[in-house]
Amino acid sequence: MTLIGKLKSWAKLLKMNVLMIWFATKNPQTPWLPKAICIFIVAYALSPIDLIPDFIPILGYVDDLVLLPILIWMAITLIPNSIILESRIRADLWLIQNQSKPKSYLGVLIVVIIWLLMIWLAYLLING
Repeated sequence: MTLIGKLKSWAKLLKMNVLMIWFATKNPQTPWLPKAICIFIVAYALSPIDLIPDFIPILGYVDDLVLLPILIWMAITLIPNSIILESRIRADLWLIQNQSKPKSYLGVLIVVIIWLLMIWLAYLLING
């Protein structure tokens, strides 16, 4: 398999895992700690804007290539296997029926708040 092929399959798996985690957040049997982590992951991953914009060289892709997979791995290890399996099935059906990913406006809010806090802190440091 070529490098491009491997990257495409990895991106598809990442998309599937985000959808699976999204369905896990909706399951009432998901414990509260994994659910809280999953809500953060889903809000961030499905947000139309990134914490670190992609146009910033190298750093722009760190969140997509490093941070997101680590958070997904952590969530998957904390969620019971029965919920993972059920959520994977629901994610497969979602992709077959809809062919689009949901959007997270909570993620936009989180990213905007973080950016505003960083601007405020920078202002305080400069004018401190």
